[in-house]
Amino acid sequence: MFRRFIERPILSSVISIILVILGLLGLWSLPIEQYPDIAPPTIRVSASYTGASAETVLKSVVIPLEEQINGVENMIYMISSAANDGSASIDVYFKQGINPDIAAVNVQNRVARANSLLPAEVLRAGVITAKRQNSLLLVFSLYGEKGEFDETFLQNYSKINLLPQIQRVTGVGDVTVFALKDYSMRIWLKPDVMASYHLMPSDITAVLSEQNLEAAPGRLGQLNDQSFEYILKYKGKLTLPSEFENIVVKADNEGNILRLKDVARIEMGALDYSVSTSAMNHPGITMAVYQAAGSNAREVIIEAKKVLDNASHSFPAGVKYKILIDANEFLDSSIDKVIHTLVEAFILVFIVVFVFLQNFRATLIPAIAVPVAIVGTFFFLNLFGFTINLLTLFALVLAIGIVVDDAIVVVEAVHAKLDQGANNAREAAVSAMDEISTAIVSITLVMSAVFI
Repeated sequence: MFRRFIERPILSSVISIILVILGLLGLWSLPIEQYPDIAPPTIRVSASYTGASAETVLKSVVIPLEEQINGVENMIYMISSAANDGSASIDVYFKQGINPDIAAVNVQNRVARANSLLPAEVLRAGVITAKRQNSLLLVFSLYGEKGEFDETFLQNYSKINLLPQIQRVTGVGDVTVFALKDYSMRIWLKPDVMASYHLMPSDITAVLSEQNLEAAPGRLGQLNDQSFEYILKYKGKLTLPSEFENIVVKADNEGNILRLKDVARIEMGALDYSVSTSAMNHPGITMAVYQAAGSNAREVIIEAKKVLDNASHSFPAGVKYKILIDANEFLDSSIDKVIHTLVEAFILVFIVVFVFLQNFRATLIPAIAVPVAIVGTFFFLNLFGFTINLLTLFALVLAIGIVVDDAIVVVEAVHAKLDQGANNAREAAVSAMDEISTAIVSITLVMSAVFI
């Protein structure tokens, strides 16, 4: 086999050129990520039961969902949790290689079976089924430069003006805000006043459901003899604290009216107060950007940072952002390390071969063979579905040493045959490869097996 390549130098050159071209094409299309995607596909089912304890959430939400999800196709195992803030989550792990989109559909179908077993409050809040994203790319904080903005304002501003823009970036799998500060109408009940009127929290809940309702009253003038048709409008969904304050809780026969403001304090607040976040010693929020499978992490981060920078020009005066984690810093340092190793390898090979052989032409052979072998590797990485990540870059660094070692051994063996009286370089190359080809292939395979 080696004899054919030696006797046909044009064929060898063409193959080398093709490998380099294919390698460059593969390099441009290879996804870049920090770590290889070796974790099993995971689907997360999350629900919320406001006001319930962890034990209540476990019995009324988690267990019914687990019973229905258990045994879904290609499932390995699942992990569930319930918290005292009323939140519940179930992570369902699937076999490696399973399409996560199909897995999500299968889990959603199982969740639908459990809807009749769940509390009405949970169904109103919604049971969410989504693919879990594990590859963190970017973490940044949003804060008021002088502390003039609270977490609630910052979260809702980012949710409306910033979050949708980042989610539209190609390759972004998910964007998470580490807080539950959505605007919410907070009704703080006064227990002593309610007790004097013999009221229970359930009475307030019933009143809210009756008087805070969006309805369609219908139309007038639909008969044939009517000239005009009118659509009735009814404003039943309340939006302002003052509107909630005037909700009628009780009324007696004498015309006395007890309103909600008499038994509670109403304000526009946050959905949850159990978590507080800050940035740069001021109230702030933290957001994380996750990578979608198969995307180029480097390009995703660059585009996300562009969106963030462009959006910052329209931030309210005093609102700033700060990037806390940038995976590109790690990726850049890893790629730079490989490039430095390649350059060092070329220089060392050139020096070692030239010093010991005192032949400039012989020195060029390994200097050309090394980049051809390394660049051609990117084609096969792309062909077999690999990505550029920490492990593949580390493997390239190790492979550089193996290729350099083999190149030096071959050149030295050919040079030795010339010194022993070979008639020409072709004869020396054929004789040398007949002697050392088996040993070189065996050693390379053994070293590769050890690293694998």
